[in-house]
Amino acid sequence: MTEEPGTAKTGGPARLGTNATVAPLDRVRVDPSEQPLTTNQGVRIGDNQNTLKAGLRGPSLLEDFILREKITHFDHERIPERIVHARGSGAHGYFEAYDGLTQYTRAAPFAEKGKITPVFVRFSTVAGERGSKDTARDARGFAVKFYTDEGNWDLVGNNIPVFFIQDAMKFPDLVHALKPEPHHGMPQAGSAHDTFWDFVSLSPESTHMLMWAMSDRAIPRSYRMMQGFGVHTFRLVNEQGESVFCKFHWTPLQGTHSLVWDEAVKIAGADADFHRRDLWEAIESGEFPEWELGVQIFTEEQADGFSFDVLDSTKIVPEELVPLTPVGRMVLNRNPDNFFAETEQVAFCTAHVVPGIDFSNDPLLAGRIHSYADTQITRLGGPNFHEIPINSPLAPVQNNQRDGMHRQAVHRGRVAYEPNSLGGGCPFQAGTAGFVSFPDAHAEDKVRGKPEKFSEHYAQATLFFESQTDVEKAHIAAAFRFELSKVDVRAIRERMVSSLVNVSRELAAEVATGLGMEVPDAMPKAVTDPEPPEITESPALSLMARPGETGIRTRQIAVLVEEGVHHASLVDLHGALTDAGGIVHFVGSRVGTFVGDSGEKIEANKSMENSPAVLFDALVLPDGSDAVQALAANGHTMEFIKDQFRHCKTILALGAGRELLEMAGIDSAMQEDPGILLADAGGVTEGASTFIDALTAHRHFSRDSDPPAK
Repeated sequence: MTEEPGTAKTGGPARLGTNATVAPLDRVRVDPSEQPLTTNQGVRIGDNQNTLKAGLRGPSLLEDFILREKITHFDHERIPERIVHARGSGAHGYFEAYDGLTQYTRAAPFAEKGKITPVFVRFSTVAGERGSKDTARDARGFAVKFYTDEGNWDLVGNNIPVFFIQDAMKFPDLVHALKPEPHHGMPQAGSAHDTFWDFVSLSPESTHMLMWAMSDRAIPRSYRMMQGFGVHTFRLVNEQGESVFCKFHWTPLQGTHSLVWDEAVKIAGADADFHRRDLWEAIESGEFPEWELGVQIFTEEQADGFSFDVLDSTKIVPEELVPLTPVGRMVLNRNPDNFFAETEQVAFCTAHVVPGIDFSNDPLLAGRIHSYADTQITRLGGPNFHEIPINSPLAPVQNNQRDGMHRQAVHRGRVAYEPNSLGGGCPFQAGTAGFVSFPDAHAEDKVRGKPEKFSEHYAQATLFFESQTDVEKAHIAAAFRFELSKVDVRAIRERMVSSLVNVSRELAAEVATGLGMEVPDAMPKAVTDPEPPEITESPALSLMARPGETGIRTRQIAVLVEEGVHHASLVDLHGALTDAGGIVHFVGSRVGTFVGDSGEKIEANKSMENSPAVLFDALVLPDGSDAVQALAANGHTMEFIKDQFRHCKTILALGAGRELLEMAGIDSAMQEDPGILLADAGGVTEGASTFIDALTAHRHFSRDSDPPAK
């Protein structure tokens, strides 16, 4: 009876079987428009600028509860950052199934053609702290939270399909080795130091991951332009209880594109938030990033016949053995309202699966199932992190868990146990309508060890290297040289190069030469007579295999301007590039207004000083003799052009703008280089079309080792 006389605070009786803490986020969005300032208790604040004092020059008073509340909250605004994946960016969106996948799984997102499931995605670097740079050489996290109608499913993966280790027992050691060295706290967000290479050179199982981490995949152009992988082998289970193995792949519609190392280093100084800004601005402009989800589905019998073990997270299943089946697409179409409340507080857990998705016996996955949930308890203040709005499911939540820090739900009734009769047996077990673990039968002795196939560490590292283009191979060798040159202990360098001999003698020789050492003998292998690999080359492993389907959309194009620039040609070019989806920036010696040759004005929204060349995907040099002379007299101009050339980007020179190419020392390359284009100011329409075609290629690696002459 006492539930009936409600107040404005209590409201009316609870609707039976409901939990109002799970609902769309608009239940917690706050907008202070046209509202007075208040304390956390709802008391209006008359003065938020001055402390309460005993006289204008007297002491501040302890009774100033407004000051105390404000300062106390401020003192506690930060929560512990993630030990790994601390630096991240997130976005909301949806997943749309292409077709039902019910023959393999009862998982809700794949229940029927066209089904829409809301998602929240967080991209991240692994090694760096929360305030580190975006463009470090590192693996990237790619975590997707599906808010399904049967509960939350977290697909917590990376942009690289394999990992450094095979067993979760070694994960703390890996991270301790990778993080800044404890005696002096350096380097931040980087693996180029002794402890990391000491660890991996003593762990041959890391070799395959090292090939990926030293490739250009570790320095993506954008979060929107990188693949994502579930890494582990999972199970799909259908309504009949039948199971198959599965690997998850995300493929970006924008194509797989990366930075080059010199560019990544310079971007870190120019814009440490480069990837975060790129994702945010693309979504805000309506250029919604899109990925296709593909699955590799295979049976246990197939897996038993592979030359590798699918429970080994340092191995891939080559697409030549099990092709990708496209099953849906993901679109990110809304930025968070609040970075802390959503991106920072979102809690991904590998243990969060729904009926139809189950685990394999991957020993690295087993540790992650425990570790992620355990971590959130510390980071987010207790066991109720699932009630934070960004983490709460859309599916109903009813159980007998109670209390704990930051509990939001107000549970009614006297029953908090099961089985019970006082609550009518509710909430009741769902039986086969709920999650049921796949009955994977085992009858073996308890052991600490590894399956025999886990001991073969080099075949897939060789497969990856041999599947790269010549340019990509050169970049991998350069990355190894750079990283190992930062290692002070010579024995670690020698040990690592000896391991690379087992991958590719060509690669080992390139690295050894750069380190001023002889190629050492190959590191002894744990398995001397492994099963021969099914394939020795897989084109799908090259970044070049996925150029994308979006052309120049969202590409950042710098157009240099100065006083006296040929105005009409730039207006025409701007229109053509914008129509094709490019984002054009007029970049001057300063920001502000410049007057063209016809007296018309052009507004420069960026300057060469605040936005160096590395922030742009392509460059246009203008016509107009006065403008060209002024640009030639500016020291930033030559550096701007040389960096665009050095980083293999597309350059268009209009009319007199060709003189700037000559001054930069790259005129001799113009005849053979498809990425350096010339056009008369009067032929901008044709020049723009050619420029767009060249820019679609992303980079022109034919000039990769051909720097400007002067």
